[in-house]
Amino acid sequence: MSKYILTSERLGFRKFQPADLPIFAAMNASKEVMEFFPNPLTTEESDGLANRINTHFDKHQYTYFAVEKLDNQEFIGFIGLALQEYDVPFSPFTDIGWRLKSSAWGQGFATEGATACLEYGFETIGLKEIYSVATMTNINSEKVMKKIGMQKVEEFNHPKMQGHALERCMLYKIDLQSF
Repeated sequence: MSKYILTSERLGFRKFQPADLPIFAAMNASKEVMEFFPNPLTTEESDGLANRINTHFDKHQYTYFAVEKLDNQEFIGFIGLALQEYDVPFSPFTDIGWRLKSSAWGQGFATEGATACLEYGFETIGLKEIYSVATMTNINSEKVMKKIGMQKVEEFNHPKMQGHALERCMLYKIDLQSF
């Protein structure tokens, strides 16, 4: 049995493994990688996130998957889907998101992986719509949202970032009919 839940041309998607945790922690501690989040994460916070991501998969059969390059099994971050619930009118919703280590940027991995995850979400899981949220200044994530066919729905103040410079966010959406 394959360790991958799904694959794309260059990427394998799986649950987090213990060997991923130090690399994931370094990635989450990077100010460059975490530029559009309120704070970098401590090792404990990063490990907790990986655990929550795996638990989410066990419950829902989709998650922000650990992603590695198929050619050399290098762990590069996460790409995937997660149920989000917070105080906004469109909640609860399934979010598509990505976080890659900086050495993996600019190679099309986020777009390739997000496209594979949309297909998985719609065709395997049976989702009807998928959203994506990013801070207004995260232009690179917005480019990925557009490349995978998402449309901007609105702008909103993220309730988990009240008073923070990154509070204002954009919401993108794609539904099964337009995929």
